[in-house]
Amino acid sequence: MRFVHPLVALARALVAAPRLLSVRPSLNAFLAGYFRKFPVSEVGGRLILHSHLPPIDSPAYARFVRLHLVERRQAPSHAQVAVTAACPQRCLVCYNRDRQGVALDPLELRRVVSGLVESGVVWLGLTGGEPLLRPDLPDLVALARGRCAVKLFTTGMGVTKELARSLRNAGLFSVSVSIDHWDAVIHDRGRGFPGAWRHAVEAVKDFLEAGGLHVGISAVLPREMICRTDVIERVLAFAQELGVDELWLSEAKPAVASLFDEKLVLAEDERRAIADWQDRWNDRVRRAGRGVILNYLGHFEGAEHFGCNAGRKMIYVDPFGEVSPCVFTPFSLGNVRERPLADLVADMWRRFPTEGRCFMNRNWPLVAAASGGRLPLTRDASLAMLSKVRFGPPSAFNRRYFGT
Repeated sequence: MRFVHPLVALARALVAAPRLLSVRPSLNAFLAGYFRKFPVSEVGGRLILHSHLPPIDSPAYARFVRLHLVERRQAPSHAQVAVTAACPQRCLVCYNRDRQGVALDPLELRRVVSGLVESGVVWLGLTGGEPLLRPDLPDLVALARGRCAVKLFTTGMGVTKELARSLRNAGLFSVSVSIDHWDAVIHDRGRGFPGAWRHAVEAVKDFLEAGGLHVGISAVLPREMICRTDVIERVLAFAQELGVDELWLSEAKPAVASLFDEKLVLAEDERRAIADWQDRWNDRVRRAGRGVILNYLGHFEGAEHFGCNAGRKMIYVDPFGEVSPCVFTPFSLGNVRERPLADLVADMWRRFPTEGRCFMNRNWPLVAAASGGRLPLTRDASLAMLSKVRFGPPSAFNRRYFGT
């Protein structure tokens, strides 16, 4: 990885996506300010701001500009698909732990991926379970190649050097290996699997050795840890030791019943403090010309940036075909076996206007009350719960995007 001068990055982005010049000036001004908060890195011949956006000189980014910034399509730009429920680990905060049903077969899964891309998705996260357990994973990546930037979320279990190269050749642009702690014992305890840390570290090495992949680690930290900058710095130092490009960071979301407790849910002022600290860290990395980029989810989805777009610009399909606003929302608006995906996408768009704060961080008490101790919520229970939700004001970006 090397960093690229911002003017060079802008020139290359304009060549790849000339319709940027047709974007509403207020949106372009906002995006320019946001982009300045990250060093632009070049990996595999592509310019990457961070792993939650397509490379800014890629066909997928040009498609994002055309469909979502110029044509303003009423459809998601981002989606995640759990390609399997199988996983040898039993993570304490896994958002899929309570989901069950009959898994989508290979043809159904291909239809879901194709349908999401056709709807306008330009960034696709493949998750699980453990997606590396699927022998057809490279084929699923290739299905979206070109039109979509594909990122893999993995524990690292099941990877080989050959599979890492196969995924790169299929068109994978980024991979995030879950490592929640620099201490193997603590990580393994949270994963419910002895040796989880060792497998993850070896996977990082295999993905880096494949070349041409944007490689990061992802850390999901409890409130008492993520609010400490010394802890974040220690995770960043560990990421630097591994030689990765990015640390993807999030607090543990109240997506499972064990986290339905206000003492465990991050407060808004705490989120903002972490986001501000990220800006200072990434500025240091830019000035030094080297280092690991910090990509905190709460920075991206903060009210000062893009806000929570769950159900509108983000959508999630679980291993059994249930469709949710995002991976952290333990409720369903329907199943792709029972309703066309396009109808579910349109339904979600109508029900979720976006807001400046994370839906679950704000509304977990409503989900908890509706659950009766059972998650995820059925469609009927989800609709009843949603009737009580009062969405907050939109984010800075969405005020400009939707003209509110």
